[in-house]
Amino acid sequence: MAVARDLRVMTFNVRLPIASDGPNEWANRRDLFAATVAKADPDIIGTQELFQRQGDDVIRRLPRYAWFGRDRRGGHGDEHMGILYRVDRLRLLASGDFWLSDTPDTVASITWGNVLPRMVTWGRFRDRAGRRFVLLNTHFPYRDQDEAAREKAARLIAARLPAIAGTDPVVLTGDFNTTPDSRAHATLAATLTDVWTAAPGRTGPAETFHDFTGKPDRRIDWIFVRGFTVRGATTLTDHAGDRYPSDHFPVVADLGWASAKR
Repeated sequence: MAVARDLRVMTFNVRLPIASDGPNEWANRRDLFAATVAKADPDIIGTQELFQRQGDDVIRRLPRYAWFGRDRRGGHGDEHMGILYRVDRLRLLASGDFWLSDTPDTVASITWGNVLPRMVTWGRFRDRAGRRFVLLNTHFPYRDQDEAAREKAARLIAARLPAIAGTDPVVLTGDFNTTPDSRAHATLAATLTDVWTAAPGRTGPAETFHDFTGKPDRRIDWIFVRGFTVRGATTLTDHAGDRYPSDHFPVVADLGWASAKR
């Protein structure tokens, strides 16, 4: 990963800590997860399915990172859209969240036929050169019948961007649980750039979900940007024998500043 970069972004579905995963339970892959992050050396990471103890486990192993966020029910007992960032490279200026529903400012709100709360966590950052950007991180519903809800979620994110980011550069990370031929993707791509398709060079498979098999079949983990140039994109397939850090491959984007606000 020798591509020149001003900002390196990762999106990574952590896979929640659940005993029924057996040999793939979190305790058996947390060291590999941290090693995968350390090797990739991202400046900032949007995670999905992150439980508090997982975020804390990663920070204990990688103390140059910090993380923030609240869970989809408004506390810390469920899945977070946790954002991790290098404290020596970035300063967190502001943060917030909203829910993917008809009442986005109502904590844990559910509409559109969703069976679980879905949300966005965001942060505004400044780098060491004084350049600002906003990262938003999300996890869309997963069922086949949720395609309309995913499109509504994409529309809501697009509608909220001006108020959250203004004219600052934007990064959107997430597990979108749908493929790039979907209406949700088209909605986001109307105002944002998909780094995988825009990158002048790509390494690794396009597909990202592999269910702990190492054989991915869908590209559902995306990074979108605005106000950056895309210098490269990589899907990481790190593993130790038959052990993988998650059931998703992480995606990394190397970005350059096309425009910035001080």
